[in-house]
Amino acid sequence: MNKFPTGISGLAVYAPPFRVDLQAWCDWTGESPAKIRDVVGSGFRLPGPQQSVYTMAANAILRLIEQFNVNPAEVRFLALGTESSTDNSAGAVIIKGMVDQALRELGKEPLSRNCEVPEFKHACLGGIYALKNALRFLNTDGCDAKAIVVCSDIALYALGSSGEPTQGAGAVAMLLEANPTIASIDLNHAGSASDYRGVDFRKPIQYRNGDGREHACSNVPVFNGRYSASCYIDEMWQALEDMCRRRDIKVHTYLNNVDAVFMHRPFRRMPENGWGMAYLFSLAADEAGHDELRSYCVSAGVDFQDALRESLERPDVSAYGVRERIMDEVFPVLTAVLRHFRKQPNYQQYIVRRMALGTAWMEELGNLYTGALPAWLAAGLEEAAHSGSANAGQEILLVGYGSGDAAEAIPIKLIPGWQQAAKKIDMQSAMADPVNLTHEQYLTLRDGSPAGPPTYRPKAEFIVDRVGLQNEEGFQDMGIEYYRFVH
Repeated sequence: MNKFPTGISGLAVYAPPFRVDLQAWCDWTGESPAKIRDVVGSGFRLPGPQQSVYTMAANAILRLIEQFNVNPAEVRFLALGTESSTDNSAGAVIIKGMVDQALRELGKEPLSRNCEVPEFKHACLGGIYALKNALRFLNTDGCDAKAIVVCSDIALYALGSSGEPTQGAGAVAMLLEANPTIASIDLNHAGSASDYRGVDFRKPIQYRNGDGREHACSNVPVFNGRYSASCYIDEMWQALEDMCRRRDIKVHTYLNNVDAVFMHRPFRRMPENGWGMAYLFSLAADEAGHDELRSYCVSAGVDFQDALRESLERPDVSAYGVRERIMDEVFPVLTAVLRHFRKQPNYQQYIVRRMALGTAWMEELGNLYTGALPAWLAAGLEEAAHSGSANAGQEILLVGYGSGDAAEAIPIKLIPGWQQAAKKIDMQSAMADPVNLTHEQYLTLRDGSPAGPPTYRPKAEFIVDRVGLQNEEGFQDMGIEYYRFVH
């Protein structure tokens, strides 16, 4: 067992070069720029034809090794969290092979040959599950090693759907070790929750790839947006309750005192709504918060007892996942209260300010699925390190969520001197030199329209060099990607 604290010592982000400006997207689609800016963000990234979930992950890991001077031979746990994998057999070992190749070409040692290479999948929570398992590795048989967790995803939605402006792509790599230099993590203080929600958000392979034509991309989900938002609120609240119960803290007390919050973030408004509803739930659960909740109910024209009942006798969210009820509001009373709560000064203090760090970068990245929470954490930590807005010993809350549904509430604590390591994250470099797409180029990347692909010259990164086509008795490589590191 490891006698030292374990946690995070580094983060690195890789963003693919192709950018969709959401102001331009509104011009293409006729959507309201003000609404999209307020609810979603300012842009999102997409991978090019020579990029995949594996190349993005390898690029992020290589950045992590270089920026944080990691000795690759000490890495004995390399985990991939993703819901966009395209190989149903291999996973993280594909990425290990790419990284080893590049390290050798750069004159460095490869990753340890004695390295575990698991892949974790549970929608957007796969990366957090990988993080927890990496910490368990470090606290048991891997106490003398380092671990890397990489979250890599491509979030695509059907053209014309409500999810289209919330697309995105990228990868985030995290360095974990004993005696961390950024933040320690004690899983004994974390909370978990899960409950099956069948039609929340799914990617059924048989449906998507059944005929190889109309639905050839297995990354385009089947989803029910309003229902998914309610699932998110319900599950993350259950995880928060579990965390506070394990620590013998009232949820309302914790929410009033936590220094900063980073949550799963598919778009700007989602974590704000989630944390706002959690705050209202916490007021209802604690008699000391009833007067405050009553004041919000009065301003919203809502009966306080109805709000209290809806919060304390929460509806069975699973019962709404049927065709007849899928468009119903699961929390109609508290949703009405939340709309008025947003106009109160307390909303800025307890909700917006708690999740202000790193938001500017996240509004540019778009949805990274498993990478959304780690990317936000990376951006927020670097911003705090430069601005001096966080101190050693402060607690930061991570709330991960994966549709289907499951959630994790994990507190982390900043280490003395954490700023020095956090400044190495370098979001500016990760997001530099985007290629802004025209409408025709966007359609080319999405659905293969006749317009030519945008021009981009890769450098110091991995690409898909070619895809195998052989299906002979003596040799088969049909569909297997071959990768190359471009210096």
